[in-house]
Amino acid sequence: MTRVAAVDCGTNSIRLLVADADPATGGLVELDRRMTIVRLGQGVDRTGRLAPEALERTFAACREYAAVIKEHGADAVRFVATSASRDAENRAEFVDGVLDILGVEPEVITGDQEAEFSFTGATKELPGHEERLVVDIGGGSTEFVLGRAHVEAARSVDIGCVRLTERHIRGDPPAPAELAAVRADAEAALDLAAESVPLDGARTLVGLAGTVTTVAGIALGLDAYDSAAIHHARIPYERVAEIARSLAAATHAERAAIPVMHPGRVDVIVAGALVLLAVMERTGAAEVVVSEHDILDGIAWSIAR
Repeated sequence: MTRVAAVDCGTNSIRLLVADADPATGGLVELDRRMTIVRLGQGVDRTGRLAPEALERTFAACREYAAVIKEHGADAVRFVATSASRDAENRAEFVDGVLDILGVEPEVITGDQEAEFSFTGATKELPGHEERLVVDIGGGSTEFVLGRAHVEAARSVDIGCVRLTERHIRGDPPAPAELAAVRADAEAALDLAAESVPLDGARTLVGLAGTVTTVAGIALGLDAYDSAAIHHARIPYERVAEIARSLAAATHAERAAIPVMHPGRVDVIVAGALVLLAVMERTGAAEVVVSEHDILDGIAWSIAR
């Protein structure tokens, strides 16, 4: 067994997984898993730079995670940074801050690497080897990965719940024209993804990350966020469409009152749900299989190997 610590720093959130991994058996024993909304990608789509307050929120979370990693005595740490830090002119400031706090340099990975980690984390536990399309809706980008035991095709496109919210949504609730603009960007991105990844051939659609798990929690009628109940839940297309319409018509306060809604996701869930709906319509998926295991688990496995 190897005790590993994986950190995934995305556009909206930063997450930590400390686990004991056994490559021989394929087992991953979770010791600590946590998530903090830091909105690292705040304003990046507009300014091209990481905002000072966004960096400080991220560094504060890193200091908390450093204490957890030390407490568990992890043998190895890997810090992966995704869309926002790829796009930022001042990413060196981010890299230096993380290195100072955690003692490891963040790897600003490509979209293809991000897709590979997401696929591994999402599918390692699923039985059988039918073809699966894994869709990871992040804050700044969305990854499409098609494969069976291994990745066969992948594409990362620059749509995500934070990016599209900052680009288009102003109203409370959003105006029809704002929703239409989000949907148009999603459709254009799906056209790009389809150039590399067949979107209509997979038997199973697997959805990852906070947008998908939040929609699943709403669909299941949970009184509080329950990871165990959400993991591997199957949410029909009709229910996703109903929830997307309801979220789009709700005010910020009404969305905040939803029991499974994380406070840091209230303002971006509408754009995220519209992306998920567009994906399901383009793929023709009757349902989405929701996975709580994603890029973070894939990062952990990469360390163990």
